[in-house]
Amino acid sequence: MQRRSRGINTGLILLLSQIFHVGVNNIPPVTLATLAVNIWFFLSPLKPLLGSCLSVETCYQQKDWQRLLLSPFHHADDWHLYFNMASMLWKGINLERRLGSKWFSYVIVTFSLLTGVVYLLLEFALAEFMNEPGFRRNCAVGFSGVLFALKVLNNHYCPGGFANVLGFPVPNRFACWAELVAIHFISPGTSFAGHLAGILVGLMYTLGPLKKIMEMCAGNFPSPVHYPGQQYYFNSSGYSRYQDYYPHGMPGYSEEVPRDYDAYTAGLSEEEQLERALRASLWDRGNSPPGPLPYGFRLSPEEEMRRKRLHRFDSH
Repeated sequence: MQRRSRGINTGLILLLSQIFHVGVNNIPPVTLATLAVNIWFFLSPLKPLLGSCLSVETCYQQKDWQRLLLSPFHHADDWHLYFNMASMLWKGINLERRLGSKWFSYVIVTFSLLTGVVYLLLEFALAEFMNEPGFRRNCAVGFSGVLFALKVLNNHYCPGGFANVLGFPVPNRFACWAELVAIHFISPGTSFAGHLAGILVGLMYTLGPLKKIMEMCAGNFPSPVHYPGQQYYFNSSGYSRYQDYYPHGMPGYSEEVPRDYDAYTAGLSEEEQLERALRASLWDRGNSPPGPLPYGFRLSPEEEMRRKRLHRFDSH
C-alpha cells in the first residue's frame, strides 16, 4: 500500500468529469451516494491510511474493529480512487436497476463488511499454514474487494457473452478469475487476498446461503424486484421521465420501480463503457468524427441522417 501523492489529483478530476459526462440525474441514488462517500473520504479522510487499512494484526490482535468500516471507503491515491469508482459507476447502474435501490444498498453494506471479514480469514489462514507472520501485517485499503463481489453478481445476472481481459475474450462466468490474475500480473502490489475475498463473497451470495440469510435478517425488507415493462427515457438536457406504468394496473401503486438504465448504456459491456467514457474525457469530441453519442443521448433516425450529412458537408 502506497501513500497518497500530493499535487494535482488527475484521477479525481477524471472521475468527476466522467460522472458529469454521464449526468448526475442519470445515476441511481445508492450508486451516486457510494461514489460521493468515497470521494468525500478521499478528500477528508477520517484517519490516515495506516490508521484505516485492514490487517489481522490491527483488527484481531489490537481489537481495532472499526477498520472493517473504514477500509473500504479509503483509497491510497487518486488513481486508486478513479479506477475503483469508474468500475463502481457501471456496476452500480446495472445492479441497482435490477435489484432496486433499497436492496442494492443492503447488498453494498453487507458486502463491505463481509469482504473485510473474509479477507482477515484468508490472511490468517495464510499466516498459519505457511508459517509466515508477515501475512498478519498485510494491510489493505480500498473498495476493490466489494467491486469483485459485485462483478460476480453482475456476471450471474448476465451469464452470456465475453469480457475483454488483457485483449483476450473470456467468458463472463470466468471473467472474475481472469481479472484476479490479470490485475496482479499487471500490478503486483495490489491485495490478492482482498480481491479473492470479494469473489468468495459474491459466490456466497449467488451460489451459497448468503442471499437467503440476508432475506431472513431483513424481515419485511423488500426483496429484489424488477419490472421489465417499465420504460425510462433520457434526453440531452439531463432530465428524465417515466413512461406511465403500473405493475398491478393501479395508478395509486407507490412502490419504488427500478429505472431501466440499459436505455443509456446502449447494451455495451462494462469494458466498452469504460473505454468510451475515457475517450470522451480525454479527447475533444467537438473535433472528432461523429461517433456514437454520449450515454443518455438518443437521436431519431431522421436526426441521425441529418447529423451525418452535415458532417460530410463540413468535411468538404
